[in-house]
Amino acid sequence: MRRNQTRSGRWQDDAVCWCAGWLIALLLAGCGRPDGAPDLQEFSFGGPVMGTSYHIKVVLPGDGELPEGLSAGVHERLERVNALMSTYRSDSEVSRFNAAEGPVWMDCSAETVAVVAEALELGRMTDGALDITVGPLVDLWHFGSGGGDADDSVPSPEQIEAVRPVIGLDAIDVRMDPPALFKRASGVRIDLSAIAKGYAVDRAAEYLLERGVGHFMIEVGGEIRVHGLSARGGRWNIAVEQPLPGLRRSQRVLSLSDLAVATSGDYRNYFEVDGRPYSHIIDPGTGRPIEHALASVTVLSSSCMRADGLATAMLVLGPDRGWELALEHDWAVYFLIRDAQGWEQRSSAAFERMLSAED
Repeated sequence: MRRNQTRSGRWQDDAVCWCAGWLIALLLAGCGRPDGAPDLQEFSFGGPVMGTSYHIKVVLPGDGELPEGLSAGVHERLERVNALMSTYRSDSEVSRFNAAEGPVWMDCSAETVAVVAEALELGRMTDGALDITVGPLVDLWHFGSGGGDADDSVPSPEQIEAVRPVIGLDAIDVRMDPPALFKRASGVRIDLSAIAKGYAVDRAAEYLLERGVGHFMIEVGGEIRVHGLSARGGRWNIAVEQPLPGLRRSQRVLSLSDLAVATSGDYRNYFEVDGRPYSHIIDPGTGRPIEHALASVTVLSSSCMRADGLATAMLVLGPDRGWELALEHDWAVYFLIRDAQGWEQRSSAAFERMLSAED
């Protein structure tokens, strides 16, 4: 077995690593400030969180100062999400729910219940492609918090079938008031890795806006949300990466403001057995890693949580069913599909419409 990087698509609290997402935030070199743009200055801060890293750029008037405690306030909100939803922390709310004997209702924070509710809604809208109960399968394929060592073998069909009884959207339920989660059996577990980083970005954005900061870029493990102007006085330039293992090249640059963007890809976190790659993106329907030609999906939305979840769901569904569903729901998606010439680029009308509205 040869493994590419570590289990970088999941949360790890003992290391800083890249996660699935693979967006690069660019302040393009050599681009001067547009004529008539205000005099602005940029402050940057960040650090490790949720098994990955976060980067914040705050833009203020030329004579402005970074509000006191702003950096610590952002970090506190990101750590709050991690403390509630990490599967790598035994004391997190999600880990305690996963360890509980079922069937049972468990009182939870409003934050965790809101994220689970959103995940269930997106799961139903995507024919189960986004399934937060897929954790046992993720572990079976050695990508989760209980995934085993790098020399583990490919799971057998019998092993896959053995965990199927505890997987499915009907295995859990939510109650908003008072907030609680339900599991139908003891073995049912949830994994919010495909949506919680986006939620963390949204929480950080809410905090900055509450503090009166109107121009910023937030990136957590590749999930991004921008607001207002960059230090150049124009929109933020966000590059979508070419889906090439071991390389970082820009495929397309998006010029954005007041939007969230998330990308999921199959080309960073995988392992090989006998020359065959196995991606960390697991299809709940087959119980196996995806095998189609869709290499990456980028989603634009006003909510980073929704963009994060949809990007994963579209990647699971593939270039045909994913595309059909995106058009049916008018989702703003950008597909990079492998073909003989390299990449087929496919963007939905909603995606181009959002970019046009930005222009």
